[in-house]
Amino acid sequence: MNRLLATAAAVVAIGAGAYFVMGNTSGTSEFTPISAANAQDIPAELAAIDTSSVEQFTKGAEDAPVTLIEYASFTCPHCANFHNGALKQIEENYIDTGKVKLEYREVYFDRYGLWAAMVARCGGEMRYFGLVDEIYAKQRDWLDAADEEGIQNNLRTIGKTAGLSDAELDVCLSDQAKAELMIAKYQQNVYADGIEATPSFVIDGTTYKNMSYEDMAELLNAELAEAE
Repeated sequence: MNRLLATAAAVVAIGAGAYFVMGNTSGTSEFTPISAANAQDIPAELAAIDTSSVEQFTKGAEDAPVTLIEYASFTCPHCANFHNGALKQIEENYIDTGKVKLEYREVYFDRYGLWAAMVARCGGEMRYFGLVDEIYAKQRDWLDAADEEGIQNNLRTIGKTAGLSDAELDVCLSDQAKAELMIAKYQQNVYADGIEATPSFVIDGTTYKNMSYEDMAELLNAELAEAE
């Protein structure tokens, strides 16, 4: 079992249920070569969990000839760098032009990344990617808190800038059943695609590690050429 699966411990509610425990390390990631050969059979117990209610958010034309799947953690600095840099170019040149559809898949290294995902999802489909942008743009700021309450308050502030109320955020952050399904979905995806690091990408069934915009563009251009 790789590290991403090992850190996906059971979700435990604390106090009023607004906090969730998962792993014990914040903002870390590993970078090793990745290939489709790393994919593992999903354990029967995990495969049996119905995670169909956990939405996978996409950006771009539904009928785009190429789909790019991105695996990323909200607490991973390399993911923030990719999101705030290379992804902007990919959006401009491939996603916004209808060539590529992006599917974003959350990775939970720690409780803070899980909280961030729950805040982003609290906004629903219309606000999700806007909140994702804000969470990555302000990653250093919201993680720079003295304690866990401060981190959650920082995430709440981001949510409220998108129009979410305290009551809505209370509901989202205390939904333990949804958190457990989110973690199960994440585990199912990690097994299926052999994910061992973040950010990672799946293009036409092959999993790749972090790369520059230029390398990504080369891969996408090759896939687009085959799709013609």
